[in-house]
Amino acid sequence: MKKYQAYLIDLDGTIYAGSKRYPKARQFVERLQAAGTPFKFVTNNTTKLPVDVVRNLADNHDIHVTTDNVYTAGLATADYLDQLAGSTGERTVYVVGEIGLRQALTAKGFTVDEEHPKYVVVGLDSDVTYEKFAKAVLAIRSGSTFIGTNSDSNIPKSRGLMPGAGALVDLVRYAVQTDPIFVGKPEPIILNNSLQQMGIAPEDALMVGDNYLTDILAGIHAGVDTLLTYTGVSTPELVAQQAIQPTYTVPSLDHWDLEGGPIA
Repeated sequence: MKKYQAYLIDLDGTIYAGSKRYPKARQFVERLQAAGTPFKFVTNNTTKLPVDVVRNLADNHDIHVTTDNVYTAGLATADYLDQLAGSTGERTVYVVGEIGLRQALTAKGFTVDEEHPKYVVVGLDSDVTYEKFAKAVLAIRSGSTFIGTNSDSNIPKSRGLMPGAGALVDLVRYAVQTDPIFVGKPEPIILNNSLQQMGIAPEDALMVGDNYLTDILAGIHAGVDTLLTYTGVSTPELVAQQAIQPTYTVPSLDHWDLEGGPIA
Protein backbone atom coordinates (compact mmCIF):
# COMPACT_ATOMS: atom_id res chain seq x y z
CA MET A 1 0.00 0.00 0.00
CA LYS A 2 1.04 3.58 -0.61
CA LYS A 3 1.79 6.07 2.16
CA TYR A 4 0.68 9.56 1.10
CA GLN A 5 2.68 12.69 1.88
CA ALA A 6 -0.35 14.99 2.10
CA TYR A 7 -4.14 14.88 2.30
CA LEU A 8 -6.79 17.08 0.70
CA ILE A 9 -10.00 16.70 2.69
CA ASP A 10 -13.61 17.73 2.10
CA LEU A 11 -15.64 19.06 5.03
CA ASP A 12 -19.45 18.77 4.68
CA GLY A 13 -20.37 15.09 4.73
CA THR A 14 -16.78 14.01 5.36
CA ILE A 15 -15.73 15.70 8.61
CA TYR A 16 -19.21 16.69 9.78
CA ALA A 17 -22.77 17.24 8.55
CA GLY A 18 -23.83 20.73 9.52
CA SER A 19 -23.92 20.73 13.33
CA LYS A 20 -23.72 16.94 13.50
CA ARG A 21 -20.38 15.67 14.77
CA TYR A 22 -18.42 12.84 13.17
CA PRO A 23 -16.17 11.63 16.05
CA LYS A 24 -14.36 9.18 13.78
CA ALA A 25 -13.48 12.04 11.42
CA ARG A 26 -12.10 14.07 14.33
CA GLN A 27 -9.92 11.12 15.29
CA PHE A 28 -8.73 10.88 11.67
CA VAL A 29 -7.61 14.53 11.73
CA GLU A 30 -5.88 13.97 15.06
CA ARG A 31 -4.03 10.99 13.58
CA LEU A 32 -2.81 13.19 10.73
CA GLN A 33 -1.64 15.83 13.21
CA ALA A 34 0.11 13.27 15.40
CA ALA A 35 1.92 11.86 12.36
CA GLY A 36 2.93 15.33 11.17
CA THR A 37 1.26 14.71 7.81
CA PRO A 38 0.33 17.93 5.96
CA PHE A 39 -3.35 18.35 5.13
CA LYS A 40 -5.71 20.96 3.81
CA PHE A 41 -9.48 21.13 4.00
CA VAL A 42 -10.57 21.78 0.42
CA THR A 43 -14.19 22.81 0.60
CA ASN A 44 -16.76 24.01 -1.91
CA ASN A 45 -18.31 26.08 0.87
CA THR A 46 -18.03 29.75 -0.14
CA THR A 47 -20.21 31.19 2.62
CA LYS A 48 -17.48 31.26 5.29
CA LEU A 49 -14.06 32.83 5.69
CA PRO A 50 -11.20 30.46 6.62
CA VAL A 51 -11.17 31.91 10.14
CA ASP A 52 -14.87 31.05 10.45
CA VAL A 53 -14.22 27.50 9.25
CA VAL A 54 -11.47 27.13 11.86
CA ARG A 55 -13.74 28.50 14.58
CA ASN A 56 -16.61 26.20 13.59
CA LEU A 57 -14.33 23.17 13.65
CA ALA A 58 -13.04 24.06 17.11
CA ASP A 59 -16.26 25.21 18.75
CA ASN A 60 -18.70 22.72 17.27
CA HIS A 61 -16.59 19.69 16.39
CA ASP A 62 -13.56 19.77 18.75
CA ILE A 63 -11.19 19.82 15.76
CA HIS A 64 -8.33 22.27 16.15
CA VAL A 65 -6.53 23.54 13.03
CA THR A 66 -5.30 26.84 11.57
CA THR A 67 -6.40 28.92 8.59
CA ASP A 68 -3.44 27.47 6.67
CA ASN A 69 -5.35 24.18 6.74
CA VAL A 70 -8.35 25.69 4.91
CA TYR A 71 -8.84 26.48 1.22
CA THR A 72 -12.37 27.35 0.17
CA ALA A 73 -13.97 27.59 -3.26
CA GLY A 74 -14.39 31.29 -2.47
CA LEU A 75 -10.62 31.71 -2.18
CA ALA A 76 -10.08 29.57 -5.27
CA THR A 77 -12.58 31.67 -7.25
CA ALA A 78 -10.86 34.89 -6.20
CA ASP A 79 -7.46 33.44 -7.11
CA TYR A 80 -8.78 32.29 -10.49
CA LEU A 81 -10.30 35.69 -11.34
CA ASP A 82 -7.13 37.40 -10.13
CA GLN A 83 -5.18 35.34 -12.67
CA LEU A 84 -7.71 36.12 -15.41
CA ALA A 85 -7.68 39.84 -14.73
CA GLY A 86 -3.90 40.07 -14.42
CA SER A 87 -2.32 43.35 -13.43
CA THR A 88 -4.19 45.51 -15.96
CA GLY A 89 -7.52 43.70 -16.46
CA GLU A 90 -10.90 45.00 -15.40
CA ARG A 91 -11.79 44.03 -11.82
CA THR A 92 -15.55 44.51 -11.56
CA VAL A 93 -17.88 41.77 -10.40
CA TYR A 94 -21.48 41.07 -9.48
CA VAL A 95 -21.83 38.39 -6.82
CA VAL A 96 -24.63 36.08 -5.82
CA GLY A 97 -23.05 34.75 -2.65
CA GLU A 98 -22.18 35.33 0.97
CA ILE A 99 -19.39 36.91 2.99
CA GLY A 100 -16.72 34.28 2.39
CA LEU A 101 -16.92 34.78 -1.37
CA ARG A 102 -17.39 38.55 -1.26
CA GLN A 103 -14.44 39.18 1.04
CA ALA A 104 -12.17 36.87 -0.95
CA LEU A 105 -12.91 38.89 -4.09
CA THR A 106 -12.50 42.21 -2.28
CA ALA A 107 -9.10 41.09 -1.02
CA LYS A 108 -8.01 40.60 -4.63
CA GLY A 109 -9.08 44.14 -5.59
CA PHE A 110 -12.46 43.41 -7.18
CA THR A 111 -15.25 45.95 -6.84
CA VAL A 112 -19.00 45.48 -7.22
CA ASP A 113 -20.81 46.62 -10.35
CA GLU A 114 -24.48 45.62 -10.44
CA GLU A 115 -25.14 46.58 -14.07
CA HIS A 116 -22.09 46.05 -16.27
CA PRO A 117 -19.55 43.91 -14.40
CA LYS A 118 -16.74 42.07 -16.14
CA TYR A 119 -17.63 38.93 -14.19
CA VAL A 120 -20.78 37.51 -12.61
CA VAL A 121 -20.01 35.01 -9.86
CA VAL A 122 -22.75 32.72 -8.53
CA GLY A 123 -22.25 30.73 -5.35
CA LEU A 124 -24.30 29.54 -2.41
CA ASP A 125 -26.48 32.32 -0.97
CA SER A 126 -29.01 31.54 1.76
CA ASP A 127 -30.58 34.99 1.30
CA VAL A 128 -30.89 34.80 -2.46
CA THR A 129 -33.79 36.69 -4.04
CA TYR A 130 -35.41 36.94 -7.44
CA GLU A 131 -33.83 40.37 -7.84
CA LYS A 132 -30.32 39.00 -7.28
CA PHE A 133 -30.94 36.36 -9.93
CA ALA A 134 -32.37 39.00 -12.27
CA LYS A 135 -29.29 41.21 -12.00
CA ALA A 136 -27.01 38.24 -12.63
CA VAL A 137 -29.01 37.12 -15.67
CA LEU A 138 -29.19 40.61 -17.19
CA ALA A 139 -25.45 41.16 -16.74
CA ILE A 140 -24.51 37.82 -18.33
CA ARG A 141 -26.88 38.47 -21.24
CA SER A 142 -25.11 41.81 -21.69
CA GLY A 143 -21.70 40.16 -21.96
CA SER A 144 -20.41 39.49 -18.44
CA THR A 145 -18.36 36.33 -17.97
CA PHE A 146 -20.38 33.73 -16.04
CA ILE A 147 -18.50 32.07 -13.16
CA GLY A 148 -19.91 29.35 -10.91
CA THR A 149 -18.07 28.71 -7.66
CA ASN A 150 -18.97 25.02 -7.75
CA SER A 151 -21.56 22.61 -9.08
CA ASP A 152 -22.75 20.93 -5.86
CA SER A 153 -26.42 20.06 -6.30
CA ASN A 154 -26.80 19.40 -2.56
CA ILE A 155 -24.91 19.90 0.69
CA PRO A 156 -25.28 17.59 3.72
CA LYS A 157 -26.72 19.38 6.76
CA SER A 158 -28.29 18.19 9.98
CA ARG A 159 -31.72 18.63 8.34
CA GLY A 160 -30.70 16.48 5.37
CA LEU A 161 -29.44 17.18 1.85
CA MET A 162 -30.02 20.90 1.28
CA PRO A 163 -29.76 22.77 -2.07
CA GLY A 164 -26.15 23.54 -2.98
CA ALA A 165 -24.48 26.26 -5.03
CA GLY A 166 -24.93 24.24 -8.20
CA ALA A 167 -28.71 24.47 -7.84
CA LEU A 168 -28.45 28.28 -7.85
CA VAL A 169 -25.99 28.28 -10.73
CA ASP A 170 -28.33 26.07 -12.74
CA LEU A 171 -31.18 28.54 -12.34
CA VAL A 172 -29.02 31.27 -13.87
CA ARG A 173 -27.67 28.91 -16.53
CA TYR A 174 -31.22 28.00 -17.58
CA ALA A 175 -32.16 31.68 -17.85
CA VAL A 176 -29.11 32.71 -19.89
CA GLN A 177 -28.65 29.47 -21.89
CA THR A 178 -24.90 29.78 -21.28
CA ASP A 179 -22.64 27.39 -19.37
CA PRO A 180 -20.56 28.88 -16.55
CA ILE A 181 -16.89 28.42 -15.84
CA PHE A 182 -16.74 26.33 -12.66
CA VAL A 183 -13.85 26.73 -10.21
CA GLY A 184 -14.60 24.42 -7.27
CA LYS A 185 -14.80 20.65 -7.20
CA PRO A 186 -15.14 18.64 -9.43
CA GLU A 187 -12.93 20.98 -11.47
CA PRO A 188 -9.20 20.52 -10.75
CA ILE A 189 -8.42 24.23 -10.16
CA ILE A 190 -9.08 24.17 -6.41
CA LEU A 191 -6.98 21.03 -5.90
CA ASN A 192 -4.15 22.25 -8.12
CA ASN A 193 -3.96 25.51 -6.17
CA SER A 194 -3.99 23.65 -2.85
CA LEU A 195 -1.17 21.33 -3.88
CA GLN A 196 0.87 24.25 -5.17
CA GLN A 197 0.47 26.03 -1.83
CA MET A 198 1.60 22.89 -0.01
CA GLY A 199 4.48 22.13 -2.36
CA ILE A 200 3.15 18.61 -2.97
CA ALA A 201 3.06 16.72 -6.28
CA PRO A 202 -0.34 15.28 -7.30
CA GLU A 203 0.91 11.71 -7.17
CA ASP A 204 1.92 12.15 -3.52
CA ALA A 205 -1.48 13.36 -2.29
CA LEU A 206 -4.82 11.74 -1.48
CA MET A 207 -8.20 13.47 -1.94
CA VAL A 208 -10.72 12.44 0.74
CA GLY A 209 -14.44 13.10 0.36
CA ASP A 210 -18.01 11.81 0.54
CA ASN A 211 -19.31 12.94 -2.85
CA TYR A 212 -18.22 11.07 -5.97
CA LEU A 213 -19.52 13.76 -8.31
CA THR A 214 -17.48 16.54 -6.67
CA ASP A 215 -14.68 15.32 -4.39
CA ILE A 216 -13.73 12.16 -6.21
CA LEU A 217 -14.05 13.57 -9.72
CA ALA A 218 -11.92 16.54 -8.66
CA GLY A 219 -9.19 14.14 -7.62
CA ILE A 220 -9.52 12.20 -10.86
CA HIS A 221 -9.34 15.40 -12.92
CA ALA A 222 -6.28 16.61 -10.97
CA GLY A 223 -4.42 13.29 -11.18
CA VAL A 224 -4.75 12.69 -7.42
CA ASP A 225 -5.63 9.35 -5.81
CA THR A 226 -9.01 9.35 -4.07
CA LEU A 227 -10.61 7.98 -0.92
CA LEU A 228 -14.42 7.99 -0.75
CA THR A 229 -16.04 7.70 2.67
CA TYR A 230 -19.68 6.61 2.79
CA THR A 231 -20.69 9.21 5.39
CA GLY A 232 -22.42 11.81 3.23
CA VAL A 233 -23.83 12.13 -0.27
CA SER A 234 -22.67 9.16 -2.35
CA THR A 235 -23.88 5.61 -1.84
CA PRO A 236 -22.25 2.32 -2.88
CA GLU A 237 -25.01 1.91 -5.48
CA LEU A 238 -24.23 5.30 -7.07
CA VAL A 239 -20.48 4.70 -7.04
CA ALA A 240 -20.85 1.27 -8.61
CA GLN A 241 -22.38 2.90 -11.68
CA GLN A 242 -19.36 5.14 -12.35
CA ALA A 243 -16.92 4.33 -15.15
CA ILE A 244 -13.90 5.41 -13.09
CA GLN A 245 -13.87 4.10 -9.54
CA PRO A 246 -12.35 5.85 -6.50
CA THR A 247 -8.89 4.55 -5.65
CA TYR A 248 -10.29 3.48 -2.27
CA THR A 249 -13.65 3.40 -0.47
CA VAL A 250 -14.31 3.08 3.27
CA PRO A 251 -17.45 3.09 5.45
CA SER A 252 -15.91 5.85 7.61
CA LEU A 253 -12.51 7.40 8.24
CA ASP A 254 -11.60 5.11 11.12
CA HIS A 255 -11.29 2.44 8.42
CA TRP A 256 -8.26 4.20 6.89
CA ASP A 257 -4.67 3.47 7.88
CA LEU A 258 -2.29 6.39 7.32
CA GLU A 259 0.45 3.91 6.51
CA GLY A 260 -1.40 3.22 3.31
CA GLY A 261 -4.72 1.49 2.97
CA PRO A 262 -8.23 0.60 4.08
CA ILE A 263 -8.73 -1.27 7.34
CA ALA A 264 -11.20 -4.13 7.14
